[in-house]
Order: sequence, then structure tokens, then C-alpha cells
Amino acid sequence: MMMMALPKLLSNGWTVCRLLLVSVINRGTLPNQDAQIVDNCKTQEAQMNRVLKAMVLFFILAGITWQAVAFSEADLQKLKSSLKCPKCDLAGADLSGAKLAGANLNYANLDKARFFRAELVGANLTEADLTGVDLGFADLTGADLSGANLIDAYMEDTNLQDANLAGADLTKAYLEATDLTGANLTMANLTGAFLERTNLENADLTDAVLTDAKLNWVKNLNTAILCRTTMPDATVNNSGC
Repeated sequence: MMMMALPKLLSNGWTVCRLLLVSVINRGTLPNQDAQIVDNCKTQEAQMNRVLKAMVLFFILAGITWQAVAFSEADLQKLKSSLKCPKCDLAGADLSGAKLAGANLNYANLDKARFFRAELVGANLTEADLTGVDLGFADLTGADLSGANLIDAYMEDTNLQDANLAGADLTKAYLEATDLTGANLTMANLTGAFLERTNLENADLTDAVLTDAKLNWVKNLNTAILCRTTMPDATVNNSGC
């Protein structure tokens, strides 16, 4: 309400000022008093514009901040108490270091959530929204992330051994030094992903897309299953078919 009322108040003040200006112009003269009116009105207009711009910026930033932390406290408590929270809304929640082994978070909204150094061994994250999530140094051994949205996810030095990432979207995900030993990456989208020093030992990359992915110093790529796999240079590798 305040956001609507203040601009209206300022606008009304400027309307009065404009009427005074019109009156001055109609008289065709600008004596000292009228000149002062013009100067005051111009100053008022400049001040109003600055206030309005500041208000717009404030409410935009406030909206962004609100969205970033607008997770459900009830869902958070449910997860902590039972480890079962399918379809939960935990967008922006900070679960760094949390012990969530075996947790059920399938279809959960985890947009920009923080799981830094969290334990998610065997967790169910199928079809979860993990856009921009922080999974740095987390343990997801054997976790199910099939069909998950991991666009722009941060997963440096993350343990994803034997994890199921089939059909997951890892576009532009950061996976430096991540352990993907034995991981299922069939039909995964790794377009533009950062995989330097990542361990791909025995990982299944059948039908995966790695267009523009960074594979410098990647480990054990020669042991990975490459079948109909789109490589960083857009060529298709069928060596493992």
C-alpha cells in the first residue's frame, strides 16, 4: 500500500506545481517571484524522480531477497524430523552440513538451496528442482537424481559415486574435481558444464550431451561408456556401443 500511496502523493504535489507553471506561462511574464516558482518546481521534479527511482530499485531488490528465502518453515521441520519431504518447498534454504542420508526429496523445490558439505547418501532427489543449488563437497553416493534440474548447480569436489543422474539437466553446472565413478549419466544434458579434474571412471554417458563442456584434466574418461555421446566439439562418440 505504501508503495502505491507515496508515488501518488508525490505525483499530486507535482500536479499542483505544473498548474502554477501554466499560470505563470499564461501571464507571459516571469517576475522574480514567478521565476522562483519555476525553480522550485524544477527542483521538486528532480527530487520526485530520484525518490521514485530509489523506490523502484528498493522494491525490486526486496522482491528478489524475499523470493530467495521464501521456503516453507513447515516443510523444513518436516524434513528434519522425518527425512521425508516429497514436493517440499525449500527454495533458498540453508542445509549446509545436514545429515540427510536416505531422505526423500523427490519433486522438491530446492532452487538455490545450500547443501554445502551435507550428507545425502542414498537420497531420493528424482525430478527435484535444484537450479543453482550449492552441493559443494557434499556426499551423494548412490543418490537418485534422475530427471533433476541441476542447471547452474555448484558441485565442486562432490561425491556422486554410483549416483543416478539419468536424464538430469546439468547445463552449465560446475563439477570440478567431482567424483562420478560408476554414475549413471545416460541422456544427461551437460551442455557447457565444467568438468575439469572430474573422475568419470566407469560412468555411463550413453546418449549424454557434453556440447561445449570443459573436460580438461578429466580422469578416467577412457573407462567411461560413450555411446551416442555428443562430445564438447559436437562430434558423436560411439566407441562404447
